[in-house]
Amino acid sequence: MAREDARLRERRGHDRLRAEGGGPVHQLVFTDRVIATLVILRFQLPHAALALFYGVDRSTITRAVHEIRPLLAARGFAVPGEEGLRLHTLADVFAYAAAKGVELRLDDTEVRVRRPKANRPGRRAFVSGKMRQNTKKATVVTDEKGRTLWAGAIRPGRMHDQTAVKSEGIEDLLEQYPQVKAKVDAGYRGLAKRFPGQVQAPPKKPGKDASAEETAAWETARKRQSSERICVEHANAEHKQWRPLQRYIGRREHYDETHLAIAGLVSDRTAER
Repeated sequence: MAREDARLRERRGHDRLRAEGGGPVHQLVFTDRVIATLVILRFQLPHAALALFYGVDRSTITRAVHEIRPLLAARGFAVPGEEGLRLHTLADVFAYAAAKGVELRLDDTEVRVRRPKANRPGRRAFVSGKMRQNTKKATVVTDEKGRTLWAGAIRPGRMHDQTAVKSEGIEDLLEQYPQVKAKVDAGYRGLAKRFPGQVQAPPKKPGKDASAEETAAWETARKRQSSERICVEHANAEHKQWRPLQRYIGRREHYDETHLAIAGLVSDRTAER
């Protein structure tokens, strides 16, 4: 409730004029509000449909989602074998990996979002060069078993994968924690060049004039690196079992909270593996 009061105060720009306790009361108890939010995050049901199930107005469900979703997004990510400990930032992940000797896996995932209206500034920023659609992308970090440790660096789809994670300060963290190693795909080859002892990217494909032995060696090394990195792809697939991350039809300004809330809930399950 304190978070909701702060949000409302920021929106109106001044303290509340009506005494505390005034105004409409909640028709749903806290438990029902949490359940309604989880159902919408899992299945992306229309708010009006869920309101019909509960016998309330559509605005009641919308209000519940706007209250509970930020709390779920702020929970952070569960740590395997460390009950009560949660990771909130990329720095937390590197500190954990350095302390426990965990080798990280990095990858990005893209989700289609609504196209901005015509003649809006920055309209092309959401057009993904890979998907040729309006998307938002997020960076996902897992351990060797594909357990989600962090999701973030959520940026418009036009931004390059490496640029997005650089904006979160990953280069400084790699310098600060030289013992932390990571496996990435070809989209992060620049990081692998700068930190060759820490970041491993797929080997470059040999030229057309390469011998058969060189091509076979490259194919073997590429498959080996891919099989060691594939667990982060499986983690992305677990996230996309939740309907909003298959194709997001809500407002773009709420996408970041939705993605973080879902990734945090998935990490609770994967941490038990």
